[in-house]
Amino acid sequence: MLAHRGFVPTAAEGVAENTAAAFAAAHALGTVYVESDCHLTADGHVVLFHDDDLSRVAGDARPVAAVTLAELEQVMETRGGLLSLPGALDAFPTLRFNLDVKAPAAAAPMGRAIAREADRVLVTSFSDRRRTEALAAARAAGGDPATSAGSATIARVLAAVASRSPLLVRRALAGIDALQVPERQGRVRIVSRRFVDAVHRAGAEVHVWTVNAAEDMTRLLDLGVDGLVTDRADVALRVVSARA
Repeated sequence: MLAHRGFVPTAAEGVAENTAAAFAAAHALGTVYVESDCHLTADGHVVLFHDDDLSRVAGDARPVAAVTLAELEQVMETRGGLLSLPGALDAFPTLRFNLDVKAPAAAAPMGRAIAREADRVLVTSFSDRRRTEALAAARAAGGDPATSAGSATIARVLAAVASRSPLLVRRALAGIDALQVPERQGRVRIVSRRFVDAVHRAGAEVHVWTVNAAEDMTRLLDLGVDGLVTDRADVALRVVSARA
């Protein structure tokens, strides 16, 4: 189970996702894996923040890339507390991080920042270019994190699974540790028993996002998926514990 942007309890007021408070809440539940997103501030700091700008979280139209770390810390001070990527790794040494590279400029700095903790980081992005740039920077700095496929790679895997060729699936998944996908894309079903089995035979995991209902969690786990990205870490932990 991967806590999506940490965990914000239903009763919490004024706490935003991807904040120190949200990650502390996920950790307090007993969560091991957390999902987050990386942007770069105007002064070159990698921060955990999902959106390109501050509009939704803080009612501020400025892009994350246009504010300094100190300015962003001030904005988020009353919303749960900003986490830089190095700060998050230091503050939560027992958590494992699934990190999505959201901005092109964040890729290389993110890779360098995670190198020292590469054994507990999985790098992902919708963009295979950003993902591979982050991986290259991490490896150049002495780390070798796991990685999840970008959109172009996922499309190749889906075509390979449809062809029923194990060889093509293995080739499409070369260098990939996990596929992180929605159960459906519009009317198209992505996650099926055949899909999960094909990916497993090629040596990779399947993680499904974003799954918040207990019955959906149970159904997907029954299909054999390896991870559930969820806003409801509390519900997911109960579902997983009940299956133990």
